[in-house]
Amino acid sequence: MTLSIPFDAVLFDCDGVLVDSEPITNGVLRDMLEERGWTLTPAECMRLFVGKAVKDERALIEAKTGLPVTDEWLQNFWARRNLILERDLVEIRGASAAARALHAALDGRIACASGADRRKVELQLQKIGLFDAFDGRIFSGHEMPLSKPAPDVYLAAAAALGVDPARCAVVEDTVTGATAGVAAGATVFGYSPAEMGHSGAEALRAVGVAQIFTNMEQLPGLLAAWRPATQPA
Repeated sequence: MTLSIPFDAVLFDCDGVLVDSEPITNGVLRDMLEERGWTLTPAECMRLFVGKAVKDERALIEAKTGLPVTDEWLQNFWARRNLILERDLVEIRGASAAARALHAALDGRIACASGADRRKVELQLQKIGLFDAFDGRIFSGHEMPLSKPAPDVYLAAAAALGVDPARCAVVEDTVTGATAGVAAGATVFGYSPAEMGHSGAEALRAVGVAQIFTNMEQLPGLLAAWRPATQPA
């Protein structure tokens, strides 16, 4: 039976929502920062950089290392990152099935709106076999005037789909991305797996996430059952 979804479109983040890429990306970044003299634990690196574009963190990296973040260094980071993503990346469990179910229910009105560079997003969707579900509806924060936490990438995705952002559901896992979705006027659903702990869910709620869920397999049913607080059941 086809799901009935009370939204005109669903806009997915990519990293940490569709693909389990954050440990890989942040592992490469941690190694490259250590090469510059800034030693971080994996947890510290995740806390500082998860959900953020490395290019937007130039000032912090330069302050901590005393070295310039050049275009050459960024290109090297992206190249090293992509090699390991191509080798090791896996999907978030249940993400492909959820995306395809929503694609079918909404006549293709789903999009991937990421803060990452386009090459990374497309590589990752191809790696997990989801590129066809988002082909032509992939949006990169690198191509916007401002990346997340600004709403630009979500506003661009909604406009391309021809829908009102207020009629969109956004699926996010980070405070940075959720802030962008809320600023766009969308209803934001926060993916916060149990291993992230209570504090991760609370941080998402604090920026205006409408609903927290812990398993991507829950998403289609959660969206189908959604009723705003002001709307009677």
